[in-house]
Amino acid sequence: MKLLIASDIHGSAFYCEKLLGAYRREKAGRLLLLGDILYHGPRNDLPKEYAPKAVIGMLNAVKGDILCVRGNCDTEVDQMVLEFPIMAEYAVVADGDTLIYATHGHRFGCDNPPPLKRGSVLLCGHTHIPACRNMGDFVYLNPGSVSIPKENSAHGYMTFENGVFSWKTLEGEACKSFAPGEVFR
Repeated sequence: MKLLIASDIHGSAFYCEKLLGAYRREKAGRLLLLGDILYHGPRNDLPKEYAPKAVIGMLNAVKGDILCVRGNCDTEVDQMVLEFPIMAEYAVVADGDTLIYATHGHRFGCDNPPPLKRGSVLLCGHTHIPACRNMGDFVYLNPGSVSIPKENSAHGYMTFENGVFSWKTLEGEACKSFAPGEVFR
């Protein structure tokens, strides 16, 4: 199954609509969100078309497709209006022998990883910066941010299909692809 992976919508209706357009265009089977769904946070400027209520409606319309983990800006109040679970700290996705540990990144990240088996993937958002790093025993990946990218990165997302992660802009322009299994051969 193809996954579309995104993080840090931060309440932007403009970029959430673009993300959902990419989800339909990619024909992904599931949308994996790495947290920070509705609130922009005190360290960020308001994203374009900040409209959390509109984002609620857009995401609730595809609630059966969403797998989501909690970000540092997500709260129980957000869970009261979102019709899909957002309060889990992490999710584990198995792809053959590869385990993908998906979390927001504010508790566990490349500098403070959870216990991972060699060959695992640590998938985080939080920094708003796309990343792909071989950490020795595991691979650290970050899709960047949908609405507030940092360090001159694009508004983007990742896909995961047939063992390959691919970074793309919200318009669908391919940026880079990576197969984690290649690192451990």
